[in-house]
Amino acid sequence: MRTIKTFALILFMAFGAQVKAADNAAISHLIKAYLGMKDALATDNSKTANAQAKLFTAAVKEVNASTMDAAQKAAWTKYGQKLRFNGDHIAESTDIAHQREHFQKLSDDFYGLIKNMKSNDVTLYRQYCPMKKAYWLSASDKISNPYYGKDMDECGEVKETIKAVK
Repeated sequence: MRTIKTFALILFMAFGAQVKAADNAAISHLIKAYLGMKDALATDNSKTANAQAKLFTAAVKEVNASTMDAAQKAAWTKYGQKLRFNGDHIAESTDIAHQREHFQKLSDDFYGLIKNMKSNDVTLYRQYCPMKKAYWLSASDKISNPYYGKDMDECGEVKETIKAVK
């Protein structure tokens, strides 16, 4: 009997680790696609921003909220649809001004989500453009402004560091 309980416990723990790994993979895909959009907008490349937004919305669809703890599930409920909405707008548009408008909203919501997920695998820097009065996330502390692109590439400052949680 004790052996069966031990085996069941091991199975339960292994399944829990697999679920956590799947959650981490989904969040990693979101981060990667978000950073791809940010980089594309920073280099004035609306076509690449469009493609990265499609990857982003596909990653949003991968997220399984049923495996999240209560705080994570609440954050996902609050931000998930907004992320998909703004990601879809960026994906459907080739107008870089329109993409940047939705990227600003997407960035605010993505920041709210990331702060609650506790499963990002890369250190992120929350950066701020005083000219646009807008934030974004970056994997580098070097400023590469997605709102003004090449015209004002270095406009901004790091406001917060979000350490990787593995």
